[in-house]
Parts: sequence; C-alpha cells; structure tokens
Amino acid sequence: MNVIIANKYRDALANLDIEVIKKLEGEFTVDEIIETFKNFFFQKMILDITALKDYKNIKTLQQLSLSLDMDRLILLLDGSPETSDPEYLSDLISMRIYNFTMNVEGVKWLYEHPNSYRDVAQYHQLDTTHETNYINSATPQSQVYPEIKQTTVICFKDITPGAGATTLTYIAKKQLARNYDVVAIEVDKHDFMYFDEDKMYSVSSNELGNTISKYNSAEVVLIDGNTSPVTEALANETIYLLEPSKIQLNKLLARDPKVLENNKNKKVVLNQCMLSNQDISDFEYETGLSVFATIPPLNDQSSDNEALDRFLVKLGFYKQTPLEQGGNKKGLMGLFK
Repeated sequence: MNVIIANKYRDALANLDIEVIKKLEGEFTVDEIIETFKNFFFQKMILDITALKDYKNIKTLQQLSLSLDMDRLILLLDGSPETSDPEYLSDLISMRIYNFTMNVEGVKWLYEHPNSYRDVAQYHQLDTTHETNYINSATPQSQVYPEIKQTTVICFKDITPGAGATTLTYIAKKQLARNYDVVAIEVDKHDFMYFDEDKMYSVSSNELGNTISKYNSAEVVLIDGNTSPVTEALANETIYLLEPSKIQLNKLLARDPKVLENNKNKKVVLNQCMLSNQDISDFEYETGLSVFATIPPLNDQSSDNEALDRFLVKLGFYKQTPLEQGGNKKGLMGLFK
C-alpha cells in the first residue's frame, strides 16, 4: 500500500492508478511528515515537493532522508529554478534520492520501474566541487560533491498520430546546432537514418538512459520519444505535440475519449498549425488545454526557421536570438543564458 502527500499537484496525483492507504493534502513541515510516517509501513511514498515546507532548502530534504527510507520515495518536483538547479539535483542523489521527476507520467513510470544510481548518475556532479553542510554530520567539515554537467534533455512526443515529433526533433537539432552542442536520439524506431545527419542516434527504451549518460558532454539532448514510456522520466521537459486539424482530433477522441483531460497539465504545442490567435483561444476554450506554443509548417531543408527560433527561445535557448532580444533572460532549467 502507498501514501501520497500532495499540495499543488493534488489533482494530477489523484488520477494515479495505485492503491493508497494514506493521503495527506496541504503543506507540512519535515518534522510533521517524519513523525507521521516513521513507524508507518508503506510500499511507496509519493511526495509532491510543494507539500513540504521550505523544500527549496536542500537541508529540508536531507533531514527527511535521514529519517525515512529514500528507496521508497518518489519525489515530484515543481520545476522551479531552485529545484531544477543542477546542484540541488546532485544533492538529492547524494542523499540516495534517485526517484525524482517533474511530471506525473514520470511518477507512474518510477512507481513500476524505480531508478538505481546508474539511472541518475548523469545528474550527479562530477567535475567541479561545491560544499553542503550536513545535518548531524559525523564531522563539522562540509561534504564535497563534484559538479554536474549542464545538459538539458528535451523530449518531443505526439498526441495526435503523425503530429511531427520526428521531423521537429531533426529540424530543432539542426537549428540549435548553430549555437549549442546538440545530440538527437529517437526511441524504438529507426527513422533518423533517412535524414543523413550527424549526432542523431536510434536506440531502444532500455538503452535510452545509458545513451543520455554517454552524451552528457552535450549542452542539449533532444529526444523523439515516440510511444516509449520511459522518456518522460528521463527528460527535463517533455513537449506534447498536437496537430489541431478537425479530422485528427476526431480520430484521437474516438480512440481515447479522455485524451484531452489526460493532457491538461502538460506543455501542449500545436504543431503544423495555421490557426489565428482567435482560433487558438477558441481551441483552448473548447478542449480545456493550455497551449504553450504554436509552430507553423516548417521547411525541413532549412536551418534558419524564424518561427522555430521563437519557439526555442520560449523554451529558454536565448542564443537563438540576439542578446538584446532576450539573451539576458533565464531559460529552461536555468542552464542557458
């Protein structure tokens, strides 16, 4: 039996198809959580990090790790700059918190396929050092941990069949390569072979984690996720592509009537989209989805698509535009400046 501690993401976690023996909602101090569960048997604890008071202070998580079994913890992060910081993630790993994710799909995956250190080693700091003072440390000196490679992993997945994840991954890879060191990976298919482009690889779901680790010297890893269930848990950000044509939407709803509801809290992008701003507003109202961005049909022979650059800038890749147009802003995961 499992326990869920939820706050900001309570609605999303309520849809998890697992047996729950105890559920807490709201904000709690780390002492309250420890006191409640230190003698309470459970299989897994799913913790919405926003339910933990002072969670942006890594020592709060450390205190939790000293009192509860971290092998049983699945941590749902909020994607804030603090909890997305490489040093914060590395410290989680140092505390043996290996099962963390930024979306509910990742929670589902980690519940059935818990991480080992090998799965998260790419996020553990390996180069330079920083200091962290540990509560109840055996010595007064700070523990030292190496610096994480600043690799951002972004996954594209189709909601409507053929929404263009493979081609978008290819074009985005070419375009980002003007300013970043980029690797592209497709999962469980071999379509990349037809693009005749370097640094594009085809792997199975089982090989994905090791492949990301292999190329952790790259600044950006783009993933064409296809139908693989593992990609969301391994990516910093997953972009869900939807082609907003009437026939595609009707086919999608006929196959899965709950598909729109299941994607309400995700980053939805309308790909190959020619809708006006008013049409997009109507689409959001009718579907209940929040559209993160729209991308028009792109020329896959070009590496200079202005519309795609606007989308990439919105993701945080500000080198795609001149500095005065946004280069001083903070990007995705706080890694790109």
